[in-house]
Amino acid sequence: MLHIAICDDEKYMSDKIKAMVSDFFCRKNVGIAVCQFSNGEELLRYNKQIDILFLDIQMKGINGMETAKRLRQKQFKGFLVFITILAEMVFQSFEVQAYDYLVKPLNEKHFDRTMERIFTSVQSFSRANLLVQKGYESRIVSFDDIIFCEIINRKIYLHLISSEVIDFYGKIGELEKKFDNRFFKCHRSFLINLKYLKSYKNGTAYMEGGSRIPVSRLRGREFSDVILQYMKNI
Repeated sequence: MLHIAICDDEKYMSDKIKAMVSDFFCRKNVGIAVCQFSNGEELLRYNKQIDILFLDIQMKGINGMETAKRLRQKQFKGFLVFITILAEMVFQSFEVQAYDYLVKPLNEKHFDRTMERIFTSVQSFSRANLLVQKGYESRIVSFDDIIFCEIINRKIYLHLISSEVIDFYGKIGELEKKFDNRFFKCHRSFLINLKYLKSYKNGTAYMEGGSRIPVSRLRGREFSDVILQYMKNI
């Protein structure tokens, strides 16, 4: 499921974007959850996941450009699409890594072209990310953000580069199948990201951040080969 936010102080425009987005993803057979905000202050207080954001530039209070800057400062990494009545605002949009901008009144063909590009990018993006399901909540975690994974009593713990730890129920064997070759199962309870391997000595992998991960005897020789192959490919 994709999480989509729309921030526009005109309810008519916000509802129109919601209808167009819903229609597009319905055609793609993709589930979405949509949140609507009437100003930048409301949006900045929202602390849940946003994958795609439609943001009006001309709003009362904090305008869309300033709102976008603050969101990027808070590490917002989603797709940002500006909504504007001024086409020249596109030049400022580069400062906040905007994916595209749509000029009011919205043109359906232009909107669909933008959404097709985003959809293609989302599909490509998802191949290097892990979708974590925890109860009714879901979260996308980049492979590059994971230092290592650990399983304890049927619960998987993702240790992130930010020092955050995300836990959810699962099997490490199933998790291993979702990863690419930057990850290695060095022990029945651990999967490590080779990108963050600092050194390996006497059956212990020393990771970025100071963690020490055991490498089983059975996997020791293969581990050395995997490290060499990984180093050749980067």
